[in-house]
Amino acid sequence: MYAMGTITINVSDEAETRFRKAAKLAFGARKGSLGSAATEAMEEWAQRKMSGSESELLRLLEKGFNLGGIKYSSRDELHER
Repeated sequence: MYAMGTITINVSDEAETRFRKAAKLAFGARKGSLGSAATEAMEEWAQRKMSGSESELLRLLEKGFNLGGIKYSSRDELHER
């Protein structure tokens, strides 16, 4: 057995009804089907959001950053050697 968290959320009645019907279709009317559906939905949502964040970070890295240009002619000058 693994550790489980508890989340209490409020959703519209319409969203709850649709989610319960979809969970019943996907997992049956057995005990834990709603939790299984919610876990799957949250994992898929989090993965999509993480993928979006990662792609945004990669886009920024590829674009590069303007650090104001070169102000030193050598490394020694930079480190006052």
